[in-house]
Amino acid sequence: MKLGSPAAILALVVSWPVSSGTALAQNYPTKPIRIIATTAPGAGPDIMSRLIGQKLTEAWGQQVVVDNRAGASGIIGAEIASRSAPDGYTLMMATSLHAIVATMYARLNYDLVRDFTPVSLLASTPFLLVVNPSVAATSVNELIALAKMKPGELRYGSGGSGSPPHLCAEIFKTMTGINLVHVPYKSIVPAITDVMTGQVHATFAVIPAVIPMVRSGRVRALGVSSIKRTPLVPDLPTIAESVPGYEYIGWYGLVVPAGTPREIVSKLNAEVVKALQTPELKEKISGLGAEPLGTPPQEFAAFMGRELQKLAKAVKDSGARVE
Repeated sequence: MKLGSPAAILALVVSWPVSSGTALAQNYPTKPIRIIATTAPGAGPDIMSRLIGQKLTEAWGQQVVVDNRAGASGIIGAEIASRSAPDGYTLMMATSLHAIVATMYARLNYDLVRDFTPVSLLASTPFLLVVNPSVAATSVNELIALAKMKPGELRYGSGGSGSPPHLCAEIFKTMTGINLVHVPYKSIVPAITDVMTGQVHATFAVIPAVIPMVRSGRVRALGVSSIKRTPLVPDLPTIAESVPGYEYIGWYGLVVPAGTPREIVSKLNAEVVKALQTPELKEKISGLGAEPLGTPPQEFAAFMGRELQKLAKAVKDSGARVE
């Protein structure tokens, strides 16, 4: 099945299990639950897993442990999760990186659509489009006009081929018809540094990574990549206000192995959504530069289908490849 195809999207939406598990769900959970975080301790998915796990422990009285399985852009952890028993006792913290990997790697030992059932989209992480203060643009429209006046002269940095900042920019280029030159770095940190020094003109970065530089005037923020203005930077316009339909966000979501009983998925979803509505958790998630969400499973499935379709096009258009 081709990722991003109508068949793949339909498979995601209808993959919510129909098997009967009423008796199991009534007593669930009866033993510890693990959340597989496909990063090292201290990274965003690990922190999000611990925040959600703590709330589930408080609600159910069963220990929820975070199992860090870092490596290979999240592939190692996803493989382990996909092979786990579909009984509700193994969850995985899926992120936008898993969707990127699904579109960039020709062969994986798991299928993001077939082998997982969505539980809930937990939070989104918008990106800021920032430029060096010397760039003659104080708005998204002015940057577009400048790029059209100087095709191929403006450079943007990213955290590497296929990284979220790279795809942010490539979607922006495609939708505006401008020509920006991609300068890949090993991570987003040196890219931001070179925007500050003027070695490159622009980049896209998550809010916590660049907001101190924005406030100090070392870079200028032009827009936010979410479809709506973010409460994290409420006065900053969206890129979509200048480029209708533009959106690129990072995200966190809980998934379980395919075949997990519907009733258990529903019980997990209800508790997670409840937790995300608490002021305490909202504040902690906002502190990560993310916006808390909490969606029904099928809404998360539809969202993931759209993401796979959009990313597949961005990867193809940009020529992004595994480094």
